[in-house]
This record gives sequence, C-alpha cells and structure tokens, in this order.
Amino acid sequence: MKNPFETPERAAFRDSVERFVRREIEPHGDAWDEAGDFPWELHEKAGALGLFGFGIDEAYGGLGFDDAFMRLESGIALAYGAPGGVNASLGARNIMTGPIAALASDAIKTEVLPGIVSGREGGALAMTESSGGSDLSRLTTTARRDGDSFVLDGEKTFITGGMKARWFVVGARTGGEGFGGISLFLVEAGTPGFTRTALDRKMGWWSSDTASLHFDAVRVPAHHQLGEEGVCLLAIMNNFNYERLALAAGCLGMAQRCFDDAVAWAKQRETFGKPLISHQVIRHKIADMSARIDALRAYLLHIAWTLNEGEIPAAELAKVKFTASQTVEYCASQAMQILGGAGYLRGQAVERIYREVKVMAIGGGSEEIMKDLAFRQMRL
Repeated sequence: MKNPFETPERAAFRDSVERFVRREIEPHGDAWDEAGDFPWELHEKAGALGLFGFGIDEAYGGLGFDDAFMRLESGIALAYGAPGGVNASLGARNIMTGPIAALASDAIKTEVLPGIVSGREGGALAMTESSGGSDLSRLTTTARRDGDSFVLDGEKTFITGGMKARWFVVGARTGGEGFGGISLFLVEAGTPGFTRTALDRKMGWWSSDTASLHFDAVRVPAHHQLGEEGVCLLAIMNNFNYERLALAAGCLGMAQRCFDDAVAWAKQRETFGKPLISHQVIRHKIADMSARIDALRAYLLHIAWTLNEGEIPAAELAKVKFTASQTVEYCASQAMQILGGAGYLRGQAVERIYREVKVMAIGGGSEEIMKDLAFRQMRL
C-alpha cells in the first residue's frame, strides 16, 4: 500500500540504507555470523551514513534533527538484510547516546558523543541484571558517594556491545527501593575494578558481542553522574520508548524477509506436479503472513507520525513491541514450513531468523512486561 507519510527525503534515506545493507553486509553476513564477529570498520561506515545521529546535535556529530519515520525505515532495512547480531551490535550505541545527550554536561557530550556517533568508538547501555531482567525496579548494583567520586559495586548481564564498547551508561542504586532510587553514571572501559566477560554460545545473534559486566569498587568521577540523583531513570524513559520502536521495526524487517523468501521458494518449488504456491494451504499461509505484516507496518507508521507530532504514545509502543515479536514469530514459523528442509539449513535467512525470534520477544522488555506496561498506561 502507498505510504501517506512518504517524502523525497525519507525515500532517499531508506534507499541509501538499503543499498548500504546490500553492498556492505549481505555478501558477508553469513560468514560473519559463523565467525561470531564482524569488522569494526562497518561501525564507521554506518556512522558516516548517519545511522547513529538521530536526535543528536550537530555540534556533537549528530544529524541535528530527529525523524521517527527514518528511524523506522532504517530499522526495517537493517533487519531485512543483516544478521541480527550485526544489527544489534551496530545499534547498541543508539540506546545509550540518548541519556548522554539529555543529561550530560556539555564537556562530557563533547568528549564522548562524536566518537560514538561516528562509529569510531562503541557505547553500551548497562541496565539489565540477572536478578531482575526486564524489571529494572529490582536493580541491585550500588553507587555510593565518596568525596569527589562515586564507588560502584555490582554486576550487569546480557549487555549488547559490552565487550567492545569504550563508554557505558550504567544504572546503579543510590537511594531506596524502586525506580526512584536509581541513578545513571558514565563509566569508561579500563577503569580500575571494571571487568567484562563475554557471553558466547547464544541461540542467535552470534555475531554480536554480548557481555556480563563486573564492578568491584569502581571509582567514577562525580561529574560523570548523568542527571539528578535518583530521578534520572525516570527522565530517560523516552529512551526506552525509542528502543521499542527500533525493535518493532526490526521485527517487521525480519518478517518481511521471511515472507519474501517463502514466496520465492513457493514459486520455484514443485510438488505433486505443480508449483508449491498453487496449493491452497500454501496460499493461505502466504495470505496470513501478508496480512499480519501489513497490519504491523500500518501500526508502526501511525506511531511514527505520533512521535513526530511531539507525543510519546507509551501504551502503543509497548503494544507494538509484543505485536511485532508475535508477528515475526508467526512469519518465521510459516516460512520454515513452506521452505521445509531447505529452510532448516544454515545459511538460509529463514533458519537464522527462526533462531533469532526469541530474543526479539525478550530483549528490550519481554512480551509479558510490555503487556503489563501497556495495560497500566491505558489507565482503565
């Protein structure tokens, strides 16, 4: 269907991202996934394209503007053609630059943001802990004031980009229980007492660097605290909303890839003397996949419009997050059925996406957490 929000600028940006993916990622994606890594220069190429600059002032290397439609289209294009691990590692910095841009001093922004936004350096958001998962209110890492420093103790886990990042935005408890007792700190790799351990042998996202972080009496300069003590987590909730938009966009790109590959296979594969796509049961699978993809796309376009109007539709962003993960789960399963044994082979996008579905349903807020959040935001 025609996109009523399309503009020449958005179309040109989408085309440039799609060309970037086809040229720089797709020819190498499977090999990078099998190797569990990809060249750092890809981060810099993505930075040059502007993929890390939304909402960041030009003075710090950003684009100087934001556009939810461009965020959406870039997320779709990357997920369509790139292994999830590549996409995740590239995008890890996008969920930590927002708090820096919103809460850090000008001096810190000048020191930190240009390297991250350009792709020369990595950045990661360190919130998740093994004891709480998506429930950040149970965060146990602590930070206590000691003179002109804070001393951090605790651990984080499942931190995407954590092994290679230079800068980390770390949540730590400085006050009482719940969200109100949490503060944010900017921590640099190499700080004494700060170590990290790689998490490998993952079900999916093989080419992403995922880490557990360990803080053992890590001293952080007091001016590296981001925002006011105990209230800054609440101040950056919009950051999590944009993460949900990105993850939902990724689900849409993955679902579209499953659909396209399934249709292509159904047209060329013959069973019982005729093309697979001639069988009614296959046509119905394709129609169901297409309907769910269309519905998700329309939902995301409406949300992007609302964001560009200056509103944060928190309930809808939570709902679209679990709607999107359920959509790609359905499409991956149906595409796998259509491809049959061919879809089960490594090197097939459908096989990879089938493995990566679950991280989309868990990361960035699990389906269960998103449903509960949506209900609370609906104020029924």
